[in-house]
Parts: sequence; C-alpha cells; structure tokens
Amino acid sequence: MDAFLVSTLAVAVAEIGDKTQLLSLLLATRFRKPLPIVLGIFVATVANHALAGLVGQWVRASLTAEQLRWLLGLGFLAIAAWTLKPDKLEDDEAVKGGYGVFMVTLIAFFVAEIGDKTQVATVALAAKYGSLGAVVLGTTAGMLLVNAPIVYLGNRFAPRIPLKLVRMIAAVIFAVIGVVVLMGFSMIQ
Repeated sequence: MDAFLVSTLAVAVAEIGDKTQLLSLLLATRFRKPLPIVLGIFVATVANHALAGLVGQWVRASLTAEQLRWLLGLGFLAIAAWTLKPDKLEDDEAVKGGYGVFMVTLIAFFVAEIGDKTQVATVALAAKYGSLGAVVLGTTAGMLLVNAPIVYLGNRFAPRIPLKLVRMIAAVIFAVIGVVVLMGFSMIQ
C-alpha cells in the first residue's frame, strides 16, 4: 500500500505545471471531448509508466542495496531540482493530424511523457519498491488526479493555480524523500 500511495502523491505533485498537464489543457481546449482525452491519457500513462517501471525493476535487481540507496537518494534530489524548472509545451509536441481524439491524445501524451520527470520518478519508485503493479497504478492514479480535472475544468481554473508554489512544494517533497533514502531511514522493500 505504501508503494501505491507514495507513487500517487509523488506523481500528482510533480505533474502540476508539467508539460503533460499543459498538453492536457491544449487537448481539452482544442477538442472539447473530455472522455476520449482522459481515456487516452490513462492508456498512454499505463503504457509509458509500465515501461519505466520495468526499467526501475531492472535497476533494483542489478544493484546492491547500498548502490541502490545512493542512486535513489541522489535521483530524488535531482528530481527535486528539476521540479523547480517550469515546463513549456514545445512546438513539435503540438497536436496535429487527422486521428481521432483518443488516438491523438494517446500518441501525444505517450511521446510527451518520454524522459519527463514523472517518468523518471516512476523508474526511481519502481526501483525503490518491489511492487511494479502498485507503482504503475499509483503513478497512473497520480497522473489522472491532476490531468482529469484539467481536461474537464481547465479553461476555468488553470489561471488560478499558483504553479510556482506547487513546484516548490513538489521539490521539497522529492528532496525529503531523497534525504530520507540517503540517510537510510527508509528500507528498500
């Protein structure tokens, strides 16, 4: 249960203000069909984070407990620093083509998530916890917790979200996790 809850919280907080959240808002304002957009986000996230989780499991199996502790601790500190940098949606990630809303969302979201901080966090979380399923379900839940409301209510509330404050809170959470792991307070399960 810890793996699921920590994964949900970590990704939900990291996703606020992220480029994939901006992509969710772009898709919502362009297509105005929330259900296929949310379903596309769900399928893309499960696929992307399952692959990231498998990489994390491989890392877990390949390193000693001490090496893993250092890699994870420093990795979470790096994610904390990365979280402070605001994301922008790049022009080449803009939605194009004649595909249906679901397929456009799935492809755009999957590609935008490659190398993203939430994907890197998924690798780290899967390396920390032994439960691949709980991590992937948790990171997917965190992604949907943040992006589904944006799809349904984005135009109305997006300007009111204090992104700088949210990024700072996310950075602190990742930094605390990194320090806890480095200090050895959290056992690798």
